[in-house]
Amino acid sequence: MASARAGFILVPLNPNYQAKEMEFCINKAGIKTLICPHQVRKINFYDVLNEISPNVSQSEPGKLSCKNIPSLKSIINISEDPLRGTFNFKELLELATTDSIKRVKDNQHLIQPDDPNNLQFTSGTTGKPKAALVSHFNVVNNSYDIGKRSELDKMHHKICVQVPFFHAFGIVVVLGSALNFGSTIVIPSPTYNAQSNLQAIKDERCSILYGTPTMYVDLVNLQKQNPLDLNLKTVVTGGASCSPDLFKQIKKHLKVEKVKSIYGLTEATAGTFFSLPIEEDEYKATGTVGYVCDHLEAKVVGQDNKMVPLGTPGELCIRGYSRMLGYWDDEEQTKNMISQDGWLKTGDQFVLQEDGYGRIVGRLKDMIIRGGENIFPKEIEDFLHTHPDILDVHVIGLSHERLGEEVCACISLREGATLTHDSLVEFCKGKIAHFKIPSQLKILDSFPKTTSGKIQKFLLKEIFENKKN
Repeated sequence: MASARAGFILVPLNPNYQAKEMEFCINKAGIKTLICPHQVRKINFYDVLNEISPNVSQSEPGKLSCKNIPSLKSIINISEDPLRGTFNFKELLELATTDSIKRVKDNQHLIQPDDPNNLQFTSGTTGKPKAALVSHFNVVNNSYDIGKRSELDKMHHKICVQVPFFHAFGIVVVLGSALNFGSTIVIPSPTYNAQSNLQAIKDERCSILYGTPTMYVDLVNLQKQNPLDLNLKTVVTGGASCSPDLFKQIKKHLKVEKVKSIYGLTEATAGTFFSLPIEEDEYKATGTVGYVCDHLEAKVVGQDNKMVPLGTPGELCIRGYSRMLGYWDDEEQTKNMISQDGWLKTGDQFVLQEDGYGRIVGRLKDMIIRGGENIFPKEIEDFLHTHPDILDVHVIGLSHERLGEEVCACISLREGATLTHDSLVEFCKGKIAHFKIPSQLKILDSFPKTTSGKIQKFLLKEIFENKKN
């Protein structure tokens, strides 16, 4: 809020970044001032910064001169510890003068709705993150529309925050919506902790919960083991596709009245499809990602970039007020993503129904081509989620000398369960096409994830391709 009112561009960074990742983001965005704690979890930010450039600890506060990160001039340390080369946040507040406050206030009327507000790094599920630049208009209006769809205007809500504030889900969907409608935000712990979240929902009587599918898998599992008395009215799932079976598990074990879906992408500020406030039938609630958001246009196109009939799979494109200004310092990628007439390509294989609801088929980049057959992992994942022993599943394509690619199911099992490849094949026979049946099975305890809870399939693919080689 302070950065927006002062006309600065906020660049939220993932606190789990290591030195190379931090260096990449600082240089990509041209960050001038970094505000950070001394330490989060086991990561010491001061050590990370000194690893990037030893000059940090040898510089005067506000006068950094680092060869590897030349744009960075100031570090503001929000911890109690005094650190060489940094400003302490409390001390910095004392440096404010009447003149400096007046200068900030005088500049506020110069800030325009279409000026940059936030430089948001994408989650990095398919490789290096890109920096999407969104405006004040984008953030304020998208968060307002999402709040309306969440029914935050109907009553005073307490929102349990599971998602981090360094991605669009946390900043726009949760924080922005809550500020628009005066909702109370409950933050159970500094970083994601399923047990703390569940306890906070009970103790604070939270009425709305936002999260990713992997977070809900954790919560459902905990509720099965030790059920707590919850008061949830609405659960919203987003950030990745959610299987119909998980929807039913959420409703049953979290004892919630409404389960809603939100679909969006950083390049469209946050939300583009969201369940309507009205009571929806089971299919709309569990089989779609909601209804296209107000004041936005959606279309689905084929490989020739022409619209396909409603109900036909193709790439989803979005046009309207929430589209990003562009990728920071990357005109070529911006042109690849946004057409001349303003349509934003999402990269998602999607079905737009006649009633305005949408359904994700899968990521175009995740599509598996096996012997000439196009296979979308989500279809197989949704089916395998119905297996009683499977807790979570993610399907990837692995290289194959004859077929091009083969289907590999990466699975985590429920406690005490076992599963063999032969038994998995038997479960699939006669229920899905033979070419979709996984020829590889990998049993995992956990999956590589971004801190916002999205599965990094490209890392799964790298791990098992390297093992094959």
